[in-house]
Amino acid sequence: MTTAKITFADILRPAEKNLAFTYDIFLILVGSLFIAASAQIAIYLPFSPVPVTGQTFAVLFTGFLLGPKRAVLSLVLYLGQGIAGLPVFAAVPKAGVQVLFGPTGGYIVGFIPAAFITGLLARQGWDRGVWSTVAAMIIGNCILYTFGLIWLCCFLGPSYLVLQKGLYPFLIGDILKIVLAALVLPTGWKLLAMLNTPRDA
Repeated sequence: MTTAKITFADILRPAEKNLAFTYDIFLILVGSLFIAASAQIAIYLPFSPVPVTGQTFAVLFTGFLLGPKRAVLSLVLYLGQGIAGLPVFAAVPKAGVQVLFGPTGGYIVGFIPAAFITGLLARQGWDRGVWSTVAAMIIGNCILYTFGLIWLCCFLGPSYLVLQKGLYPFLIGDILKIVLAALVLPTGWKLLAMLNTPRDA
């Protein structure tokens, strides 16, 4: 059986129960705000109802950093903020339950399982090597696109047009996000290992 590993968020988690609970709540809130902020970095394409945003990176990165449970709760809180009327979504309008029933709704709902799976993979140490990080990012993106494209079919019909508008325009950006994650996450773990390695006197 593979031994579960800690995530970045676990490193500073207090041992005392009440402090640990407060720490987790704080991280969940920060995670939701990080995802909301990433949604505001959006490029609206004239030929696609789905904007190019930094959200996919933020969602998967939140999974890696926080682990599965805190990441899912961050996404649930993020959705709650949008449904409650806060302008946190990338779509236009930027708030309201109607966004979830629009063309981008599948992607938004897909954030939750994507963050959960990448969090689980981080627990198994997939974010500690370059190629395993790449694989985890690809898996997370596949989950996002599965939800997003299936829902987009309701608006465009099950045709090649769905791929043209909901997948192909975003592949180059996804590759760049995957490369960035593959550079940042393993490097972060290596730096932590160096800092924790005892030095000879």
